[in-house]
Amino acid sequence: MKTTNQNLPKAQSRPEQSGTRSSLPRISFKERRKNRALPTSRLLTLLRTKAPRFWEVAEVVGKWVWITFTEKQPREVTMTLSELGFHWNRIRQCWQHPCGTIALRSPRDPRIKYGSYFAADLELI
Repeated sequence: MKTTNQNLPKAQSRPEQSGTRSSLPRISFKERRKNRALPTSRLLTLLRTKAPRFWEVAEVVGKWVWITFTEKQPREVTMTLSELGFHWNRIRQCWQHPCGTIALRSPRDPRIKYGSYFAADLELI
């Protein structure tokens, strides 16, 4: 026997069910485009003043800046990094900022070719 229940709640889409998407701040793509063109020194200054937590772990590889975490970060952190001009590199498992320099993908580790250092280490010298 087939029954219908008229008292069931109306189905909702996923964002309405979780309610988390509407509470997150939106990324300013205008700021993102502007920040992606920053040279290395200006990006490091921006990180040091606006996001010291990221500056402490920022690794400069050639002219690029990489940020690596040991575990997955909350959505707010990834949104901030994205707005600062970083993108996720799934092969190297880190956030990268090109600092206005776009290079072809290399199968080798760029740290070997260009060298690298942590920005926060320079302050100790």
